[in-house]
Amino acid sequence: MRTVIGIDLGSTTTKAVVLGEDGRMLGRGITNTRSNYDVACAIARSEALIATRFALLREALARRAPDAARDDALLQSIARTFRLEQHLGQIAVLRTELAAVASGATWHTYGEALHACAAGLLDRIEAEAPAAFAGGAGLGSEFFRDLVGARWRVLAEPAGKAADIGFDWLMSCFDKAIVRVENRALDLSFERFAGPAIERFVRENPALAPGNATALRASATEAAAAAIDEWNQVGTGYGRSKLPFRREQIRSEILCHGLGAHRFFPGTRTVLDIGGQDTKAIQVDDQGIVTSFQMNDRCAAGCGRYLGYIADEMNVAVQELGPMASRATRSVKINSTCTVFAGAELRDRLALGQKREDVVAGLHRAIVLRAMSLLARSGGVKDEFTFTGGVARNQAAVAALRQLVSENYGARQLNISVDSIYTGAYGAALFALRDARAAAATPDPVAA
Repeated sequence: MRTVIGIDLGSTTTKAVVLGEDGRMLGRGITNTRSNYDVACAIARSEALIATRFALLREALARRAPDAARDDALLQSIARTFRLEQHLGQIAVLRTELAAVASGATWHTYGEALHACAAGLLDRIEAEAPAAFAGGAGLGSEFFRDLVGARWRVLAEPAGKAADIGFDWLMSCFDKAIVRVENRALDLSFERFAGPAIERFVRENPALAPGNATALRASATEAAAAAIDEWNQVGTGYGRSKLPFRREQIRSEILCHGLGAHRFFPGTRTVLDIGGQDTKAIQVDDQGIVTSFQMNDRCAAGCGRYLGYIADEMNVAVQELGPMASRATRSVKINSTCTVFAGAELRDRLALGQKREDVVAGLHRAIVLRAMSLLARSGGVKDEFTFTGGVARNQAAVAALRQLVSENYGARQLNISVDSIYTGAYGAALFALRDARAAAATPDPVAA
């Protein structure tokens, strides 16, 4: 099977999208690994190829057991079981790194007590993993570090008190170990984990028809063995200069987000992308070609990284901020969205007795107000208006954006794809397909 890949190397996440030669999106992948660009690129690519092989599994299953292939709930359960197997594999690596960090004598004085306490914490997290990945369970994040880190933070304080080890020591131990894990391109491939995942799924679902179990095993084997030819690749994003691609395989973020948003929503005329490190306001024509843009790339003010600083200051996961802000009864006016002063202003507001929910709502509104300024300078908000980037997943940011656009421009169609965070990578993959088609002197099957 011939494919193209687009990679968006962002400041906080790296995304990859795989397209078939017919332009169909086959797979997408994402990682929040930031300590090593090469590793981030490899992980995102691997995740996108895993999703591609799941698409192949479904096609193979359709030939063997059509009813099972049409059962979305069954396939989603298999995917979650696969993620559980990956998760347990990563925990095994983290266990090794925790042992190496906790047993070291150069940075602490707790000796084997720290190692024993850390190992006990990881034992509990590992034991809880099957329930966390069960159907109906809300994981809260798709990233290993976030999942394990959030639970570690909750368990570390009582465990530390029981072992007479400070909370900060346990957190430091985890931070040192997880960085080591993130700096390694682990083998989390479909080929490695699909077999164990299918066996676990069959074992845990005794009511599954024997014929379907046989079909699943055979289809997984077929999908793992399928040849995937990477015809072309294009990279974009904040860190695109770090990608190991040829010059002609690099495109600007502006072009990729414009084209990607247009393909997701062909009526798009204005695009707002709020990423981790920058915000982009883009105007496009009816072909997805950029006609004007404004970009804030001098600092992280008003971007996703700012929300990350706020989450760290409040000792919560960044994905908790949107729901928290949605519970606000009022929006506190925030004077600055500068990340340097974010913590100080937050502490000042809380010290004045203002509710966390109201302060966080004010922070979201301040971020969107900054984006509105960029939109105005780029040419305003036209109909249709598409919101992309990681912050488009934040319900409070979306609500604030809807309100401010309505107040300033009237009724506008606001588009947000479930794949909005992949818009840049999708645009890059579309450019890769166009270039490959042009080189082969054949028509572009996805031309508008």
